[in-house]
Amino acid sequence: MNNYTREDILQMVEEEDVGFIRLQFTDIFGTLKNVAITTSQLEKALNNQCMFDGSSIEGFARVEDSDMYLYPDLNTFEIFPWRPQQGKVARLICEVHKADGTPFESDPRYVLKKVIEEAKEMGYQFNVGPECEFFLFHMDDDSVPTTISHERATYFDLGPLDFGENARRDMVLTMEDMGFVIEASHHEMSPAQHEIDFQYDEALSAADNIMTFKLVVKTIAKRHGLHASFMPKPKYGENGSGMHTNMSLSRDGVNVFSDSSDEKGLSKEAYYFIGGIMKHIKALTFITNPIVNSYKRLVPGFEAPVYIAWSAKNRTPLIRIPTAPEGEERIELRSPDPSANPYLAFAVCLAAGLDGIRNKIMPPKSIDCNIFEMTEEERAAAGAELLPRTLLEAAQAFEEDTYIKNVLGDDLTEKYIKVKTEEYMNYRNQVTDWEITKYLHVI
Repeated sequence: MNNYTREDILQMVEEEDVGFIRLQFTDIFGTLKNVAITTSQLEKALNNQCMFDGSSIEGFARVEDSDMYLYPDLNTFEIFPWRPQQGKVARLICEVHKADGTPFESDPRYVLKKVIEEAKEMGYQFNVGPECEFFLFHMDDDSVPTTISHERATYFDLGPLDFGENARRDMVLTMEDMGFVIEASHHEMSPAQHEIDFQYDEALSAADNIMTFKLVVKTIAKRHGLHASFMPKPKYGENGSGMHTNMSLSRDGVNVFSDSSDEKGLSKEAYYFIGGIMKHIKALTFITNPIVNSYKRLVPGFEAPVYIAWSAKNRTPLIRIPTAPEGEERIELRSPDPSANPYLAFAVCLAAGLDGIRNKIMPPKSIDCNIFEMTEEERAAAGAELLPRTLLEAAQAFEEDTYIKNVLGDDLTEKYIKVKTEEYMNYRNQVTDWEITKYLHVI
């Protein structure tokens, strides 16, 4: 992690001929926003004096208290390698503060920092390794995104079958130029689907990295004449895109999930963390799978989890324990998708895990067979409940979970539920092509 000072930023801007600085922040729904300034305004920005109208950002503020300020995190300074080399463009990721200087409670980055601080008080650092999947589609003659791709590549295929190989390579090289450590990249299961995995990091940095990752992927894709989509399920009959989230806790640099005396290599803290996730997972799903389309992915037959269960041996349950060298044990939550706001998703996952540790919540017995091949009776006997099947179900589960609602706070909770409930109702009121094809000619 960088450790920049004001003077470092000013010096780098001068030495690297930076002409513009983008002050970035993320809204409550996970959309990256920014205010662009020239270098003449940089000192003002570094003094936390850059103001914007919060009422113009959905879910942020009312008109009567709309003046908000951006507080740059100096350690996030980065120059975009794809921009001109004269008058370069850089960015700073910011936190949002109110006019009186206090943090804006509904700023997603602030929400995550609060839970990270709770973990720190318990002696833990939360580490996250996301696996982000996405599709590369063609655009039409007017540069409007489509869901069209002519390739037929599948898992781990390479060119010429993989039409996106060159774009994905450029994405990886660009991210490495920006300091990412890329562990792997490959074609995924569905045609036009890809995955790039970057090294695990402390949770706040990991969330920042996801927002930067999405920006890089979309930018480089467009340069190749393609549209990168993080929509969870853009095509019927194909695998959707997930954001499998690998999580561990460490204390003084030592992984506290590791215990060589346990048959699965897991410590009590790891079991309790799993127990907390499973206790709150229905409410968590509202945050980790936040759009109507998320629930088109969480269906049987496409490798996405459907049932609330865990295993150290197979990939069908919600949570699995990946094989890892001793001391590097982690848990992988397989339900999140890349439409999630990473700050809020990591915040609720960490909070749920800490609840498990505080209250010593043991998870049910692991299910180590293919959960989809079990009978309904066998799943019921094993306690494998269903994840929410719609955004509305997830919203209702979230409303009933006081503990998880408190992570977001009253204001953010109220706004989030309101907007997402309206989103579901708008979706439900639509008449789709499927309905016309199914019913129009026979009824």
